[in-house]
Amino acid sequence: MRLDRFLGETTPLTRSLAKRALKNGEVTLNGEPVKQGALQIDPDQDRVSWQGETLALIGLRYVMLHKPVDIECTARRGLYPRAIDLVELPKAERLQPVGRLDVDTTGLLLLTDDGQWLHRITSPKHRCAKVYVAELAEAMEGERAQRAIEQMREGVLLDGEETPTQPAELRFLSPQRAELSITEGRYHQVKRMFAAVGNHVEQLHRRAIGPIELDSQLAPGEWRELTPDEIALF
Repeated sequence: MRLDRFLGETTPLTRSLAKRALKNGEVTLNGEPVKQGALQIDPDQDRVSWQGETLALIGLRYVMLHKPVDIECTARRGLYPRAIDLVELPKAERLQPVGRLDVDTTGLLLLTDDGQWLHRITSPKHRCAKVYVAELAEAMEGERAQRAIEQMREGVLLDGEETPTQPAELRFLSPQRAELSITEGRYHQVKRMFAAVGNHVEQLHRRAIGPIELDSQLAPGEWRELTPDEIALF
């Protein structure tokens, strides 16, 4: 690997700043100052330091975040803070959301820089279930609730679309609180599915993605890295 690329991978330095750091003698290779960014190094064998700190390549990361409201799941900066801004890890901007949540939706958000792992979860062919808890505007009981359960199980036609949703599992925790498990990721899908059965979602919270559930110890805005066992679930 080129030395300047290694610096880009392991420090906050941009390409131009890395070039300046090399020129100023801030970088050492195996204890000796080095100024040639094009120099080839072995990251596993060579010892590179910047301003006296030994550098190492960042491995793949897997993060669980309890997303609060008013947080965006985008890479670019917008009206709201980004989910990656809550994660205090080096090069956090490399982390990608494993299925986004709307800005007003809370709950489990997985972030990773492992593209293959992300694909195994989000690919439509794998039909990974996502479980949401919805607070509803209107109570649904008796025949109305049972009809909604059957409609979700059969698939509902969302406004503006030509094909119904995949079968989903709905259960009521109370007349105005319901848990819905879906295997797709259409735009605003859960809210639109409840609209299709004549209700409105007031609040929405994602509880689980596949076998990974939101850690009850995490308060909104808090995060932790996944355990090896959790990573191996996908």
